[in-house]
Amino acid sequence: QRVLINISGLRFETQLGTLNQFPDTLLGDPDKRIRYFDPLRNEYFFDRNRPSFDGILYFYQSGGKLRRPVNVSIDVFADEIRFYQLGEEAMERFREDEGFIKEEEKPLPRNEFQRQVWLIFEYPESSSSARAIAIVSVLVILISIITFCLETLPEFRDEREMPVPLPPQGGGLNGTPGDTPPMQPPSSLADPFFIIETTCVIWFTFELLVRFFACPSKPEFSRNIMNIIDIVAIIPYFITLGTELAHEQQQPGAGSNNGGGGQQQAMSLAILRVIRLVRVFRIFKLSRHSKGLQILGQTLKASMRELGLLIFFLFIGVILFSSAVYFAEADDPESHFSSIPDAFWWAVVTMTTVGYGDMRPVTVGGKIVGSLCAIAGVLTIALPVPVIVSNFNYFYHRETDHEEQAILKDEHSSAQGSTAGGEVKRRPSKNSLNKSVVHLENSEEFNNGTRSLEKANIK
Repeated sequence: QRVLINISGLRFETQLGTLNQFPDTLLGDPDKRIRYFDPLRNEYFFDRNRPSFDGILYFYQSGGKLRRPVNVSIDVFADEIRFYQLGEEAMERFREDEGFIKEEEKPLPRNEFQRQVWLIFEYPESSSSARAIAIVSVLVILISIITFCLETLPEFRDEREMPVPLPPQGGGLNGTPGDTPPMQPPSSLADPFFIIETTCVIWFTFELLVRFFACPSKPEFSRNIMNIIDIVAIIPYFITLGTELAHEQQQPGAGSNNGGGGQQQAMSLAILRVIRLVRVFRIFKLSRHSKGLQILGQTLKASMRELGLLIFFLFIGVILFSSAVYFAEADDPESHFSSIPDAFWWAVVTMTTVGYGDMRPVTVGGKIVGSLCAIAGVLTIALPVPVIVSNFNYFYHRETDHEEQAILKDEHSSAQGSTAGGEVKRRPSKNSLNKSVVHLENSEEFNNGTRSLEKANIK
């Protein structure tokens, strides 16, 4: 038995058995598609997108395969899939074929109390208390970063990090060491910046421990890169605290050996500066509360192949042009390139079109090589950039689509509440309509009675 389907004036004809293969869909269920049947034309009429129906009909003809027509956009075809009720499985296959990344399911703890704590500290959009915790966390991160930057100013810098001249070996007139003992710098434990840092680290540690004990899986929590960043961000504080306490304990006997003590203090300060530098990683903690940083991280993760190609192309260009400029400038006494490794810096700066000017070619051959290096650098960097930009657009639009879907769900739930109230309001109108129908029936009976009486009078 053939079935005629009219899509906005474009007619398609297929067999009824083809549609009955999928009885849960709109076209496969007779009760669902009967609403669109036109008995005058003996066809089913749908006021939908015409080019998309080629892919919809192919779904029935092929036994469940979805192929989007080339001239139909992804969002339009996705709307058609939802309208014809092809199912979530067909939608998931369509998204996979189009290159959409399947979102990972977010596990939740089984315990009710742990679930509530995990939602509050991990998902800021889950409740108002979670948003308040997120705001406090962001403020603490910003205070910590500002403190890290301000304490490097000369007027706030720790006196022990200042270069202190070593005392003379000869000492005083009698050959003894100086009569006045060196002044001990104030302890950094009483420093206002250290107190602020301590307060911030207490919050970071509390947040990390709460999230660790409330997480659904301890191994997954330990392997998460964001949690590793949280641990790395607080470790420097405890190392600094231990160093300060050990330094205060060693202060009474510090004057025994000045030479070795000065070298040891310089070494410890160098190590301490490197450890404090790790605190700058706290800025990555903002990515937990920033959609923009999350999108950037997902873009870089998806573009690792393109970034690897970019670095590989730059590596080849640096080797080629640094070698070429070295041999082009080798005979000139005023050359800035003493060796090929010394020319690597110039090649990187030139290929990235920065051009500091600290190293430059002076001969004609060197300038020709520099021109070719600049042109090659522009072409090399421009090749993988469009792919990275397209990945960023994809993740950005996917995030905005999720937000729009959440808004639509809220509107749909509110619309359902309003329709329930509307049905109650429409009931009196139905009663009045029934009353009017009864009134019309009574008037018709009265008219029929008068007509029969008139006919009797005429007879």
